[in-house]
Amino acid sequence: MRLKKLFFLPSIENMLFLSIFVYLSINKGMGLLGDGDTGYHIRAGEWILSHRSVPYHDMFSFLTPPLPWTAHEWLSEIIMALVHNAFGLTGLSVFFAAILALVSLLLFRMLKREGNNIIVAVFLVLLATISSQIHWLARPHVFSLLFFLLWYWILEEYRLRGTNRLYLLPAIMLLWVNLHGGFLAGFMLLCIYLAADLPGCFARCSELRSEARQRLKSLIIILAICVPVSCINPYGFHILLFPFNLVSNKLIMDSVTEFLSPNFHEPSPFKYLILTLVTILALSRKKLRLVELLLLLVFLNMSLYSVRYIPLFALVSAPIFMRYIDLLLADTQGKFSAFLAKKAANFSKIDASSGGILWPLAAVGTITWLVASGTIQYGFNHKDKPVEAVKFIEKAQIPGNMFNNDEFGDYVIYAAWPRYKVFFDGRSDMYGSSRLKEYMQIINFEDGWENTLEKYRINWIFFDTNSRFTRYLKERKDWVLIYQDKVACIFIKNTAENHLIINKFIIAGQGVLN
Repeated sequence: MRLKKLFFLPSIENMLFLSIFVYLSINKGMGLLGDGDTGYHIRAGEWILSHRSVPYHDMFSFLTPPLPWTAHEWLSEIIMALVHNAFGLTGLSVFFAAILALVSLLLFRMLKREGNNIIVAVFLVLLATISSQIHWLARPHVFSLLFFLLWYWILEEYRLRGTNRLYLLPAIMLLWVNLHGGFLAGFMLLCIYLAADLPGCFARCSELRSEARQRLKSLIIILAICVPVSCINPYGFHILLFPFNLVSNKLIMDSVTEFLSPNFHEPSPFKYLILTLVTILALSRKKLRLVELLLLLVFLNMSLYSVRYIPLFALVSAPIFMRYIDLLLADTQGKFSAFLAKKAANFSKIDASSGGILWPLAAVGTITWLVASGTIQYGFNHKDKPVEAVKFIEKAQIPGNMFNNDEFGDYVIYAAWPRYKVFFDGRSDMYGSSRLKEYMQIINFEDGWENTLEKYRINWIFFDTNSRFTRYLKERKDWVLIYQDKVACIFIKNTAENHLIINKFIIAGQGVLN
């Protein structure tokens, strides 16, 4: 008997989308702007639109000659610039909130295909979502989460049910490779599924052997197509080397916060995700399939190496969780499992009768109207970004080259470029090890740090207030503090040429704040 659809009743997946989208848009919009990299991505997109060309050299720093730059996220940057120009930073936050909510919705759909218990599916989506929030930022990597999940789902459907949508993978790759360097994760997934099918090609059962060989053949063909497709980008085959060059740079991987390993001394949903996985697998009577084992080992290893890969592990592990929890509940004879099964059946029946997307559309429409009308507004947080200090810089018109905190560099690019160019910013991969070493040499007062300042003819320094470097500069007579707030300090070199500026902002009392 076919159930009558109630179009005013939101489905569970729509409620998940609605709750995550509204929560991020209303309560966490500022949090999505927690990384200054968002700023340089916007300006890079605007540069591309105005020049109708993808940059091959840096334009944001004063270093000469301009450094070679692989702007591998160029398409994301165009999208970000267009959204920013239309709706500002608030619109950009809401835009990425919608993508993150869409990822949760698609994950829930995938889990419903993997198991029977809708309550468990909701729980796993929430667990994966909470574990992933460590990297929720309005930046291009969010596109990678969406394409990674689609890629994974297509491969799983082919493996488990023989549903062949592999022909979609080259089209996804064409977009993915131009949006974010995370496209390499797609190739990793393909290789894992290829490796998992190899033993089956030598199985004793002719039927199993034939199926494995057919899957292997199809995956090899798709891989052979996706590799040249990934070269359809402004940088050609060089883009394939970019992720390897980045992760092989030990100095960058050991210095940039998002590349560091998780800190389990702090509250971490990721820790509980791992513990839950270990518990479920230990209690299960069924062993992991080879492909499941490879998926968990590869992406867990990546997540333990760097926090930025935790969302990928959360997405990969959720369907595996779903299958094994289902088996565990089926094997368990008790009141709790019976109660859970009954409630899940009731929720599934109600969910099956919901038929509309009225509420998600209403939510998206309402939030869009609130953004357009200026009712909700987000920007970079003046409590941890140098918002007021950059206003001072523009007013002071300080001449010469600046040495800056890398995170401040991102905000300067957003708020004061091209009037001011930076020494360093969030593009560590572009600056490379040599300039990162110089940056660290200066802020750690290593031998020769003053010579490095002279090498780049640094006339003023823009650094965070609560830092050892700033406290040290305050004790020196060759650098004069002309501005200070709770976030940033500005020092200018104590030279005869700078006395006019020093007198203007120190003697007149216009600069230094307490």
